[in-house]
Amino acid sequence: MPVAIRDMVHADLAECAWSGSPAHLRAVEKELLLAARDRADYFVACPPSGLPVAKGGITYQLAPGSGTIWQLAVHPALQGLGIGTLLIGAMEDRIRERGCHSAEIRVEVDNPRAQALYARLGYLAFAEVPESWETDDGLYETTLTVMAKHLG
Repeated sequence: MPVAIRDMVHADLAECAWSGSPAHLRAVEKELLLAARDRADYFVACPPSGLPVAKGGITYQLAPGSGTIWQLAVHPALQGLGIGTLLIGAMEDRIRERGCHSAEIRVEVDNPRAQALYARLGYLAFAEVPESWETDDGLYETTLTVMAKHLG
């Protein structure tokens, strides 16, 4: 299945309900506002139908000189098909285009499948940090493994 990577637009939000709760989609909407101000980037991966089947953002606020990939998700029915790898590659290209020489990904410590993917793509774990975000049920608290890759 051919998949195209493009910048996410506001109209894509309704088609990304598979990626998380209404609170999550509100957080994505805030990231789109930052992207409109050139302070972040947000992408979707789409098959020929044009409907997003994967999404992810890049913030440039967390690590100076680096882009941090976050809110990465692939439709559950399509995981394991290489779509996430394709999306991460496009995100790394954008990070390079912005003049950054490294990328970071933060992943929950209890998500070994994602950690294995990122390690296979060249990311090395170097820290753990506490994190929290609002959900529809209140504040969610977790610990994230921080992984980095030199983009050369």
